[in-house]
Amino acid sequence: MPHTNPRFISRLTRNTLALILAGGRGSRLKQLTAWRSKPGVPFGGKFRIIDFPLSNCINSGIRRIGVLTQYKAHSLILHIQKGWGFLRGEFGEFVELWPAQQRVAETAWYAGTADAVFQNLDIIRDHDPEYILILAGDHIYKMDYGAMIAHHVETGADMTVGCLEVDTERAREFGVMSVDNDGRVRRFAEKPANPETIPGQPDHCLASMGIYVFNRGFLFEQLLKDSDMPGSSHDFGKDIIPNVINLYRVMAYTFRDPRSGDQAYWRDVGTLDAFWEANLELIGITPPLNLYDNNWPIWTYQEQLPPAKFVFDDDDRRGMAVDSMVSGGCIISGATVRHSLLFSNVRVNSFSQVSDSVILPDVEIGRHCIVRKAIVDRYCQLPEGTQIGVDAEADRRAGFQVSEGGVTLVTPEMLGQEANQVR
Repeated sequence: MPHTNPRFISRLTRNTLALILAGGRGSRLKQLTAWRSKPGVPFGGKFRIIDFPLSNCINSGIRRIGVLTQYKAHSLILHIQKGWGFLRGEFGEFVELWPAQQRVAETAWYAGTADAVFQNLDIIRDHDPEYILILAGDHIYKMDYGAMIAHHVETGADMTVGCLEVDTERAREFGVMSVDNDGRVRRFAEKPANPETIPGQPDHCLASMGIYVFNRGFLFEQLLKDSDMPGSSHDFGKDIIPNVINLYRVMAYTFRDPRSGDQAYWRDVGTLDAFWEANLELIGITPPLNLYDNNWPIWTYQEQLPPAKFVFDDDDRRGMAVDSMVSGGCIISGATVRHSLLFSNVRVNSFSQVSDSVILPDVEIGRHCIVRKAIVDRYCQLPEGTQIGVDAEADRRAGFQVSEGGVTLVTPEMLGQEANQVR
């Protein structure tokens, strides 16, 4: 009988309200976020980044969810309306969209992560949760939040911070928690030059995931204090955590794989190189993130499309894909695709070669094209004979974005093409 892990679907998760902070611009993704927020960026062939924290909530038994949007959110809003409308409001289940809407004084935009929640305190009060789970909307991972909420309650915490174990070099990119032997947070440093390590693990540190569990009353109290604090940036990491760790019980919860006990899969796809790498990880024989896991499905909106099709079988004109993932609606017409991920409705025409690339939805690649180590944004139409990723300097001269790791990003605007800006 296969081993199964218990899920903490209980009164704790039923009495939890999840808030997903989905307003981030994601500027390090360059032109990939010119017309969409980072949580709305497509990922994994048929998903968007926001689908991962949303699916984690549903799979954890948390069915009361607010999504806080801000930057260029239209495509994200459409996606959630189409794909996440299956919850039944009459049963107390919902995914609500909470845009910045001047609910407090004359503030137009969310000034920081804490301010985003503060501006919606009246809505939170109406939902009357016992616990509030605050999530970043722009990371890729699978996590049972019920276990974290149970840990929060068992340890008598006022606030619990989800953490990753990372090496000391990588820790400089995160907010780092310093904990005692009981896991209580004693100090916090944002992107420290010399991060403190975990007790007994001199080579590893605890890095904040931007995931928090609060008792309702405690959260309200701290947000009200922070809103009146001169000079505050109104951010959970920069302001709330440093101000509460010495006075209240703040606990760290280490995110581990429930089967192996090792560090669980988690990716911040915040740069072009990280986005490209995380997508291409999925096509491996045993990828670190299993999208074929029936016990933890990733839910999304997917329009009804025909199966992928591969046509022509001549020696010099064979439609084929090797070591790749090809989504519905794609047509590989006498072209070769290797070690690549194709989203929905991509057409690759005869005599073209695509390798080591991520091709977003609704792209057409003309005949005799070569595409290597590239990200091709939605709605691009590559003219016949286009070469991408062959010569980095030529790519730059053509107006394409070349990353530090040599990944070439192409968008319709770079090609001089008009395209639907709702991406």
